[in-house]
Amino acid sequence: MSQSVTTAVFERWVRNFAQLIADNREHLSELDAAIGDADHGSNMDRGMKAAVAALDESPPPNAGGASGPLFGTMFIRMGGSLGTTDDTLAAGDVAAALRAGLGGVVDRGKPAPGDKTMYDALAPAVDALERSLADDGSLATALTAARDAARTGRDATTPMLARKGRASYLGERSIGHMDPGAASVALLIEAAADAAADAAADAAAEAADATP
Repeated sequence: MSQSVTTAVFERWVRNFAQLIADNREHLSELDAAIGDADHGSNMDRGMKAAVAALDESPPPNAGGASGPLFGTMFIRMGGSLGTTDDTLAAGDVAAALRAGLGGVVDRGKPAPGDKTMYDALAPAVDALERSLADDGSLATALTAARDAARTGRDATTPMLARKGRASYLGERSIGHMDPGAASVALLIEAAADAAADAAADAAAEAADATP
């Protein structure tokens, strides 16, 4: 399979993520209600509507809440890593962008493994992506591995004691509740995996059509 990705795939990724966030808006806010202020889903939905509006060149709304700056920093770092000059990027560039995004989250929020934050889903996803690519996996395969790692990391936040953010104020009462930021990260990586799989399927179909 191709080890490159076009900017059209990134646009599909953003739109997929926006749709997943919209579909899970109430669930994300319910997760946040247990350990936060019950606005994570609405804030993420507003932020992703802003991203889609930017793609459509229409006036965007703004994202808020505690996660807004963290996700915003992540996307800014990812965009800075990718640059704007090439229409086609290598699979390694995708991994480098997510690694840069993770670095932005760390710089902004100073999370550590086990703090019960988005980091607990994002870090293992990036690690899995890099490992799969290093093993000569296709981008679609690597993003599927990253998706699975993000889901595992998301689920692992449930028994954790929150040590960062508003949830940390609850102390032991934060135990038993999934972190909504980690849940959103899992949706982000799921959207990327779906976009890459769709692109790979489209490429295979085009190749089949071109075969005499």
